[in-house]
Amino acid sequence: MERKERRTGPDRGEVIAVLRRVVAENGSDFLPQYGLATLCMLAIAATTAFSAWIMRDVVDQIFVEERWDALGWICASIIAAFVIRGFATYGQAVLLALVGNNIVARYQTRIFDHLMRLDMAYFTATRSGQLAAQIAQNVTGIRDLLNMTLAAVARDAVSLVGLVVVMVWMDPLLSLIALVIGPPLVYAVNYLMRRLRTVTREAVEVNARLLGAMQESVQGIAIIKAFTMEEVLAQKIAGLIAYAENRSNKIARVSERLGPVTESLAGFAIAAVIAYAGWRAAVSAEPPGSVFAFITALLLAYDPVRKLARVQVNVERALVNARMIYEILDLEPRQEDVPGAKELVVSRGDVVFDRVRFAYDGHRPVLRDVSFEARAGKTTAIVGPSGAGKSTLFALIQRFYDLDGGRITIDGQDIALVTKRSLRGAIAYVSQHPYLFEGTIRDNIRYGRPDATDAEIEEAARLANAEEFILQQPQGYETLVGENGVSLSGGQRQRLSIARAIVRRAPILLLDEATSALDNESEAKVQEALERVMKNRTTLVIAHRLSTVVNADHIVVLEDGMLVEEGTHRTLVKKPHGVYARFYRMQSQKAEDLLEYGAGQSLADGQGLEENIEEKRG
Repeated sequence: MERKERRTGPDRGEVIAVLRRVVAENGSDFLPQYGLATLCMLAIAATTAFSAWIMRDVVDQIFVEERWDALGWICASIIAAFVIRGFATYGQAVLLALVGNNIVARYQTRIFDHLMRLDMAYFTATRSGQLAAQIAQNVTGIRDLLNMTLAAVARDAVSLVGLVVVMVWMDPLLSLIALVIGPPLVYAVNYLMRRLRTVTREAVEVNARLLGAMQESVQGIAIIKAFTMEEVLAQKIAGLIAYAENRSNKIARVSERLGPVTESLAGFAIAAVIAYAGWRAAVSAEPPGSVFAFITALLLAYDPVRKLARVQVNVERALVNARMIYEILDLEPRQEDVPGAKELVVSRGDVVFDRVRFAYDGHRPVLRDVSFEARAGKTTAIVGPSGAGKSTLFALIQRFYDLDGGRITIDGQDIALVTKRSLRGAIAYVSQHPYLFEGTIRDNIRYGRPDATDAEIEEAARLANAEEFILQQPQGYETLVGENGVSLSGGQRQRLSIARAIVRRAPILLLDEATSALDNESEAKVQEALERVMKNRTTLVIAHRLSTVVNADHIVVLEDGMLVEEGTHRTLVKKPHGVYARFYRMQSQKAEDLLEYGAGQSLADGQGLEENIEEKRG
């Protein structure tokens, strides 16, 4: 028992802290709207209390004393009360909806802006589908927390107070009997809140996993069908659905326990009041108006009592959602610009890797004391087997991660000491796996430079040999590309990615095997376009294909995270026991076999290709 008290204490403190934070961040921005909504709720509370109070005059003056002259003003006052109540209900509902929708929108914007500031390590460790689903579920928690709190205080609590005042005014002794249900009801609510806190968070997390898994399955539907994974994934999703259903059922069982508790307590209280009132009416000659007014107030008070009891349960759910949103917002980016960071100024474009060391999350080193120079205006090819660290070099030069040791400089400026925005603004990047965003073809090319003109976009498309297929689309440059360019072929997506890099006009160009998704004819066209674009730019190429390597001004060979060779094609191929020479001989000796069996195979896969060719020969 002592352990439970220690655990629930901090939770209550956390609840109060979250509530204070939500109010502090949003309350002052919506004071006029919340003020008007509060007035509407006070009007609802006042008219509710008036409906109970007027019952005494209805019974005593009309039915007992038969004062028919009072009938007019009593009926008029009742009509006025209900009209006011109707308009007030409408006003508070619309105002809270407008404020709530604005809060959801601002937190969606805030979360997205914050996510854009987080470092790559966060996204590497977080499943995108699950993150999106979690945000979609939790972002409404802030809105619900504010609106439910305001409604509970301004409408339900004030209504309850007004009705209790009427009850005490009509009969203090009967009021004391009715209010006996308060302590056990408070105890029951607190007990259910403790039970609900844990199960609600579990439900949010499992639903996020479920929606994330569904989203990933839709995105990877081609792989699912290609590998006949339908049944396997169906079973996995069914398991998550069953678990989510179980959590939701448990929430329903726990939260709805308040219903029978509230109803039972209210039933005992109302029955006791009616029994006592009936006994007193039998032994005395008092007019029954006060008793009727009291019973009306008691019956009307049951609704705000029930809402106040349930609002605590609902607020607890909203607090769970709000806490999970703040867990994201409170994440500190680990890659902030250093104090006093300057803008990168690229005069020539010399890129120097100086004893660079790096490991992901402190595990096995990926790069170990790698040093080389990519000279300005020249093409530097980076070759090596898979896992050698080629793509990591590209990630580091863009400062997606910070180095464990050494430094990278551009024209003598350490990239760790300049702003990330200016650094990345000086770099154009073409990934091996092109990614297109929602929007038109023109929009996707313009992402390279938002201020690019339509003429510049179309020129970039021509340079990337993309204009021909663009003009064949239904709306040309205004054609929607679909989710990640699903309506386009891999080669077409890659050419749009290259056009995006061209329109950026950056002095440094990073090409991660940019022609790997193209057929031979398209590759020749794009390679020709890239050669024009690469002039007067510092170009680093992750190269697998022989043609790219041979034409490079400088070649860097990586193996197991270390630089093992560097030089030109002419010098490296002459090293009889060199890694590069082995790759080159393997492909050059099989040139005819490459054409017949596997044109475009990578240097890194040379050994597997040789085995494949020998198998086919046999």
